[in-house]
This record gives sequence, structure tokens and C-alpha cells, in this order.
Amino acid sequence: MSKFVLLFLCTFIYIGESIAQHSLEGQVLVDSQPLEFANVILKGTGKGGVTDSLGFFQINDIPAGSYQIQVSRIGFLTESIQVKIPDTKTKLTFELKELDGSLDEVVVSGTMQEVSKLDSPVPVEVYRAAFFKANPTPSLFESLQNVNGVRPQINCNVCNTGDIHINGLEGPYTMILIDGMPIVSGLATVYGLTGIPQSLIDRIEVVKGPASTLYGSEAVGGLINVITKRTEVAPVLAADAFVTGWGEVNADLGVKSTFGKSVQSLTGLNLFWYDHPIDNNGDGFTDLTLQKRFSLFQKYQVQRKAGRVFTMAGRYVNEDRWGGQMEWTEQDRGGDKIYGESIRTRRWEAFGTYQLPVRGLVNFQYSLNGHKQDSFYGDIPYFADQKIAFGQLTWMKEAGKNNLLLGAAYRYTYYDDNTPATAQNGTENFPSEIHLPGVFAQNEFKISQNQSLLGGIRYDYNSLHGNILSPRLNYKLVSEDKSTVFRLSIGNGFRVANVFTEDHAALTGAREVVFAEELAPERSWNTNLNLVKKVYSDRGNYFGFDGSVFYTYFTNRIVPDYETNPNQIIYANLDGSAVSKGISLNFDAAWNSGFKVLAGATLMDVSLEDDGQKVRQLLTERFSGVWTIGYQFRKIGISVDYTGNVYSPMRLPLLGELDDRAEYSPWWSIQNIQLTKALGEKWEVYGGVKNLLNFTPPANSIARAFDPFDKNVVFDGQGQVIPTPENPKALTFDPTYVFAPNQGIRGFLGLRFTIL
Repeated sequence: MSKFVLLFLCTFIYIGESIAQHSLEGQVLVDSQPLEFANVILKGTGKGGVTDSLGFFQINDIPAGSYQIQVSRIGFLTESIQVKIPDTKTKLTFELKELDGSLDEVVVSGTMQEVSKLDSPVPVEVYRAAFFKANPTPSLFESLQNVNGVRPQINCNVCNTGDIHINGLEGPYTMILIDGMPIVSGLATVYGLTGIPQSLIDRIEVVKGPASTLYGSEAVGGLINVITKRTEVAPVLAADAFVTGWGEVNADLGVKSTFGKSVQSLTGLNLFWYDHPIDNNGDGFTDLTLQKRFSLFQKYQVQRKAGRVFTMAGRYVNEDRWGGQMEWTEQDRGGDKIYGESIRTRRWEAFGTYQLPVRGLVNFQYSLNGHKQDSFYGDIPYFADQKIAFGQLTWMKEAGKNNLLLGAAYRYTYYDDNTPATAQNGTENFPSEIHLPGVFAQNEFKISQNQSLLGGIRYDYNSLHGNILSPRLNYKLVSEDKSTVFRLSIGNGFRVANVFTEDHAALTGAREVVFAEELAPERSWNTNLNLVKKVYSDRGNYFGFDGSVFYTYFTNRIVPDYETNPNQIIYANLDGSAVSKGISLNFDAAWNSGFKVLAGATLMDVSLEDDGQKVRQLLTERFSGVWTIGYQFRKIGISVDYTGNVYSPMRLPLLGELDDRAEYSPWWSIQNIQLTKALGEKWEVYGGVKNLLNFTPPANSIARAFDPFDKNVVFDGQGQVIPTPENPKALTFDPTYVFAPNQGIRGFLGLRFTIL
């Protein structure tokens, strides 16, 4: 009897267990942050759920058994695991990886408001920090070489200073922002993109075409906005260091701290060291400028009532760089026996945002910076001091179908140096001071669920040039499934040329600065057609196309004339016009297999027309292409990244009709490859080869490198060079004939450490 009772009880327990209902809970994350609206299903059962705003899900009434649980959301790699109920733990965590987040990327550069890229009427290209890790570089200046339509241009073979070209327009036409604040301009174009700890960068936003309506002067060609990480999502510790075969050492460190309950901070440190002269082309000059750079970045974010914004940030950069003849030492600085260009820079920046404690959304933003430069170009000293103060008050209001933004801004620029540029009557020092108050307004009107129209206008008063008015209009149309976006942009831009800083290298000599007329601000009209198409396959693969047609027409273009008289710089507005036009296409794709591609190409024509003659702009390619190709070997945990660019011939600056250097550069390409291996959850090691093709410019790029002080050059009474048996081509020392880096092939090895 007892055996029968025991058998009955076991059978009852087994049947009860088989029909018992169980629950399964979990959370879905992306980059350690909750992911909302992810679909979670038990395949073959019809049961499932959707994650809430904190990424949590719960599935109830699950019979015991084995199941495959699948987690998916558009734009992310689908994840699946096998679970056994009730043996499997009832709380699971899934970490999804993005296929492409650009469709829903939050952007601010186009409208000054945080909106998703899909909602922005202004085309904004977004590049996350992971994009730049595919080709690690010591500075953002070099990192931008893989962005379509954007090219870092080195302007000097000796000191390696440069600027950023967007769609063929030179550096002065590009505005550089950090967290939306215009702190990089004039002297700081190259220095502003060095020394930013890349471990603290969240993303880079690129707007091509005039943005003067919102950002004022210098945003004619476009803008680049460096967005740093928010303190609440930044890692506790992030360290990244690498070395190259040329002896370059770069180190980044980012640390998050908390003070009390309401203050969080980010501290970033960047160190770069290169102190090994190399002359592979045999011209007697360093191929790469030697540099010692230290940069400190500090950001505070204060938690306030009602979620009001209060951030403060600052950066200090100290850099000492030199290039020149291989035997140059510190003792030769400023001398006339051994040529060297030595530039010492001390730069500080402060910027922040404060939301006023009033009804409505009212923000005050500010930026301050100071830039001191102590430099010698051979035996010619150049000492400069620049200070810029900027303040801006904005008010935003949503009313029905309207989203209104009103703002007032003020910018003060101070510049002084030791050259004739800031001298009055050739004797008395007379620093430049420019006041630029302005007001602007824009309104985005929602025509329908899928259409919007944005109009804006800006008025500025320049203390030197008077009244300036800039309007713009943007239209956006989105398909019902949000996979296709069409944008039309028409805008007017203006730029007041600051001749003191944009051509400071030329002003270091005894050249007389001559203004042929009272300079009027440059004006431009820009039209841009943009079409974005996103395709997601049933297997979770992703394909994206982003194409644009652009046209910019300039009047009053300010062109410096260095050729009429080598002892003068003659400034005048162009009598004719200037045009930048072209088409560009970006393609990106990602497969579930781990293969991904991001490629782009731009075809353009940038030309000047003066006195009925059309001439192609110097140092401007007609075609450029970029690519980033990656593949992840998941079984062994190794990823491969192959990056590169290619450029068509550019017209190069020659010294005269007798100059025997090539008038056009060849087709050229810089290509790189990298392997990355994760070591656990915190460590990552990477390494590879840069400039695989070992491309470098011609060895004779520096004219008369053997006579850098022009001691054996003969001039006539008008300052023109006279051909002689020793100098039959009538050349002078010239380091400006440069279109590509002189640095050849090299290996690199790096290590990253992260604590989330």
C-alpha cells in the first residue's frame, strides 16, 4: 500500500510540474543603456513582449520546456539564446549591437535644438566615436580624413599647420564647435582639433553648406560640432594609448567623478610626443613636425530642479612644435644659419550652458578663449595674442504645429601681433577689435505628419562692415515607413575675413599689407538637395544611401594676392564670382555576419572667375573617395578594419612660369589596416599598418630647400626674382607646395582599458 501511495505522489508531482506556468523576466540594453520598444518573443509559442522605457520585459504563463528566445529591434543585430524552463534563471540580460543608429541619432547642429536626425530639416552627418577607432590618430584633425567631402589640408611642409576643407572650401569657411560653442577660429583652426581627449568624444556632427543663420560668420562652407559625452553615460574610466613605428606616442585618459548628489564631472587628459627627426625624402628637412603636446579637459554637469541644464567645461592646450633642417636645435631658434620653424602655443577655453529658472525653455550659452603664439619662421619672429568672447541667449517654444527659436548673440574678437598687420601708420601698435552683436529667429512648421518647413533669418552688425542679413529655408519630407527622407535647403551665408589670422604665416615677414579697397563681407547663396534611403532586410541586414547635390555661389570673395609684389599682400574683393558645386554619395551597410561597409564619394568643381577668366581653385580635388570596411570574427573575438581615401589631381601653387615643379598633383591614396582583439570586458588591444601604399609627395616639394634664407637669390628693384646661373628657375624658398602628408608607411600598436 505504501509503495502505491508513493508512486501516486510522484506521478502527481510530475504532472503538476509539466502543466505549471512560469514567468521569464529580463532587460535589453545597448551600450549599457536601456533600450525601449525591443521585441522579445519565444519562437514557436506566440508568446512575447515589448521592453518598457527602462528596457525591462516580462513574459508570463510559460509551460516548462526548452525554447529559443529572440530579441530584435529595427536597426540592431538580432540576438537569440536557448533557454530551459524552469532550469534557466528567470531574469536575463541582453546587450544588442547597433547596425546603424544614424536614422534616430540625436543632433543639435542643424537647428540648435536636440532632435533626432530623422526629424531634423537640415542634413546632418553624424560620426560616432567608434567610427574614429577604426583608424586611431593623435588628433581629430587627422581623423576627419575618412569623412566624405571633408579633407584635412596641410598648408606647410615645414610646420605642418593646416585647416579643414568642406566640399572644397578652405579652412576659414569652416566653423569648429565644441558642444555647440564656437571656440575654434582664426589662429586656432589647427590647434582646436588637437588635444581633445578622444575617449570623451560622443560624436562628431558635420553640416555642409552655410549655417550663418544660426552661427554667424565663418560658417559659410559648413560646420563641425564636437559633442563630448554626457556625464551620466560616460564610463568611469577610459584609457587609450598607442605608439607608431616612427616613434609617435599618444595617450588619452578619461575619468568620471561625482561630487555629492548633484554634481558629476568628466576629466580628460591627452599627451602626444614625437621627438625623432626623420628625412626619408632626402631634402634635408624633417618629413614630420616634431611635437610635444599636453591638453587638459574638464567638464561639470550639475543636476538641477525640474531637469534644468547647467554645464561648464574648459580646456587648456600647451604645445611646442618645430620642423626644419635636420640639424636644427633649440639654440638655432630665431637664427639665420640653420632653418627651423618653431611654434609654441598656449591656449585656454571655457564654455557652458545655463538654463534660466523661468517658465519656458530659455538658455544662456557662453564661450571664452585665449590663444598665445610664440613662434619663429627661420629668423622672422611672429608673436600673436588672440582673445574671443561669445555669449548667446535663446528661447524655444512649441505651439501647436510650430517650433519657434529666438536668440540674441554677441561676439568680441581681439587680435594683436608684432607684424605690420596691426600697426598704424607703420609705427604705432594698433590691435584689431571687432564687435559683432546679432539676433536671429527660426520657426519649424509641421505641415503634416511627414512634412515640415523651417525658415530662419539672422541680423548682425559688424563694427567694421556694418549691417549683415542672412536668411535660410529648409523643407523635409519623410515617407510613411520613415525609411526615405528628402530635404531641400536654401541658405545665405556671410563671412567677414579676418586677414590678420587667416594668413598669419604670410604676415610674419616685412610684407606691407595693402587693401586695394574697403573690404565688403563675403556673401554666398547655397542650395542643397539631400535624399536618404534606409533598407532593412528580413534577416536583419541593413543598407543605407545618403546622396546630396550642392551648389554655392559667392560674391565679394576676398582673395589675397601674393604674386603681384612679393613684398606686399594685396587684399581686394573678387570682381567676379566663385562657385562650389558637386554631388556626393554615402553608402553604409551592415550584415548579421559581422561585415560592415561605410563608403563615400564626392565629385565637385570649385572655381574662381575674375575679369572674365575662370580658374580652378588651388589645392582642390575634383574627385575624392573614402571608405571604412570592417569584419568581426566572432568565434575568435577579432575585428578587422580597412580604411582609406583617394583624391584626384589638384592644382598646386607655383612660384612662376619658370618653376619646373608639376602644376598638378598625381592621383593619390592613403590606406590603413587594423586588427582589434577584446581581452575580457575591460581590455582591448589593437594594431596595424598606416599608409599601406607608402605614398608621399615628390621630394622636391620644398623649393630651394638648400637655401632656406634665400641668401643666393637676387631680386630686382620691384622685389621680383631675377634668374641667375645659380638660380635659373627664379625660385625662392617655398614650403607651401604641399597636398599630402610626407609621412610614409608605419606600424602602430595600442591598448584600451574601460570601466563602465
